[in-house]
Amino acid sequence: MSSRTKFYLDKQNSKVMGVCSGLADYTGIEAIWLRVGMVVLALSTSGTVIIGYLLIAWLAPNKPAGLYEGPEEAKFWQGVRSNPRRTTSEVRSKFRDIDRRLADIEMYYTSRNTRLADEIDSLR
Repeated sequence: MSSRTKFYLDKQNSKVMGVCSGLADYTGIEAIWLRVGMVVLALSTSGTVIIGYLLIAWLAPNKPAGLYEGPEEAKFWQGVRSNPRRTTSEVRSKFRDIDRRLADIEMYYTSRNTRLADEIDSLR
């Protein structure tokens, strides 16, 4: 399993122990909504959800530094975790589009195009 698809505690963006910010990073949901949900669950279950929170904080590893190169990569890996099939089909679709565009460029370049030949000659 890739290190980018695992759950980590996010201590950099944490308020208490990094569980809610880690869940936010893992799922792509805003951390504030997870924190509000955690408080509501804690109040509605008379605090028994706090035991689960503490277990997660104790068992889960800390998020490695430099896990993502940027926000776009973080969004991509959140998509991989939520729906891997959709993500692979999106990547395939992008490669098909790039391949089609390269084929169009190759066809344009290798065809008998006098205008293109004149432009190349004018650059020499």
